Amino acid sequence: MTQQIQKTLRDSAAMRWTALLLLALAMFCSYIFMDILSPIKDLMQETRGWDSTSFGTMQGSEVFLNVFVFFLIFAGIILDKMGVRFTAVLSAAIMLIGAIIKWYAVSESFMGSGLEQWFNTHLNYIPVFDELGVSPFYAGMPASAKFAACGFMIFGCGCEMAGITVSRGIVKWFKGREMALAMGSEMALARLGVATCMIFSPFFARLGGEVSVSRSVAFGVVLLCIALIMTIVYFFMDLKLDAQTGEAEEKDDPFKISDIGKILSDSGFWLVALLCVLYYSAIFPFQKYAVNMLQCNLTLTPPDADSFWASPSVTIVQYVIMLIVAAAGFASNFQKKANLRSILLGISILALIAYCYMGFMRQSAESIFAVFPLLAVLITPILGSYLDHHGKAATMLVLGSLLLIGCHLTFAFVLPIFKGSAVGGIIIAYATILVLGASFSLVPASLWPSVPKLVDAKVIGSAYALIFWIQNIGLWLFPLLIGKVLDATNPGVTDPTQFNYTAPLVMLASLGVAALLLGLLLKVVDKKKGLGLEEPNIKG
Repeated sequence: MTQQIQKTLRDSAAMRWTALLLLALAMFCSYIFMDILSPIKDLMQETRGWDSTSFGTMQGSEVFLNVFVFFLIFAGIILDKMGVRFTAVLSAAIMLIGAIIKWYAVSESFMGSGLEQWFNTHLNYIPVFDELGVSPFYAGMPASAKFAACGFMIFGCGCEMAGITVSRGIVKWFKGREMALAMGSEMALARLGVATCMIFSPFFARLGGEVSVSRSVAFGVVLLCIALIMTIVYFFMDLKLDAQTGEAEEKDDPFKISDIGKILSDSGFWLVALLCVLYYSAIFPFQKYAVNMLQCNLTLTPPDADSFWASPSVTIVQYVIMLIVAAAGFASNFQKKANLRSILLGISILALIAYCYMGFMRQSAESIFAVFPLLAVLITPILGSYLDHHGKAATMLVLGSLLLIGCHLTFAFVLPIFKGSAVGGIIIAYATILVLGASFSLVPASLWPSVPKLVDAKVIGSAYALIFWIQNIGLWLFPLLIGKVLDATNPGVTDPTQFNYTAPLVMLASLGVAALLLGLLLKVVDKKKGLGLEEPNIKG
């Protein structure tokens, strides 16, 4: 008898990692656009009149439709009914449409237009939402912020749909294989989008010596066009995989509304979902204010205008060094030869030191915060591989929460002490930001691969959608709260670099405390019910 084993695309490591790369690059582009205005908050106040409340309201609008119109729940149903490839392309298209609207809202063309006049006189009162205190607009909100919020809402629908789609796609291509490593690797690459945004958004806004915030947003729009192309390529790869396996996505076992009830009745699911909303609410909203927080807590002296450190070319050089840090550190995790692994790790560390030195010389808050994902890129594959082979996901959630609490309290109470020290403050900032990035690796790398252990495969898309929906409540609320708390605790402060951030940071640290308590409870429930969260993903 001849043994002929039919191999599919996902049986090939190169093909399944190529599929992952396409999805990860699309998320990389979306992460850039998500925070495209974050490093230029001060410029938005100076050029468009956005105070902290306006800025926070606009930033929180990203998830408004997902939370209050339940779009994310519908996205999960679409994913379960239509499959990964269709939903991936749809989400990329929706993100691009929203991004174009946001770009026009902050462009010079919008200023003085009839559309600006319309937004000035409308959307100042939204029935029901105003009574509930959850309106994405308010009277006196700048017209450009209102219209940008509309575009950001649409972008947010596509972005969160993409998030659950990528998670489902990784499960499809990697289940029974190195799934935690794949999810961790995707997150590591996507996190580089945050660093890219922090470096290039101010670069484009100030390019040529003339400030134009719309150039930064246009940069993000171009990248989302590339993201759409990536998802189209993935579409055909996924189509070929189904042709090889004979699978028809979710057709034989259709989604039922009653499945949501099964998910919601699981205590393990709720613990993971609540931990997710607490942890992510302490990270993503913080990213939107982090650069401004550093501007307010560090003594930064701009370099001479004619020096290398003030030239546009230094931005490119620093970004190339960042890519070396990320690429060498990431690749070191996959080397079987100890010597080669050590060489790559050494290159990564030396490049990181060089990057930090350049950030210090540039005296740039945005380039300092851009180190946020670099340690995450280095250790996320290690964590993913450890989870695949040894488990301990719930333990990592607890450790990540502890690091989160320590970092926010350091920003709140330690960093301001060093404000008069040009060197000491930046060293404290770099160390804390890197540790926060490491914390951000611990939680997602252990959280998302745990979901398939809690629900049936047929409703994984809906389970992810429900978790993202709950998470989005925090992502809507806390950017808004931070902005309101900033304005309330800094009365009369008009200089965007002179805010006191202590109160918002303590609020974020308290979320970490709640996440820590839930993580400890999750360990108890896992042990009692045998959820398998502490068990490895790869058996045998």
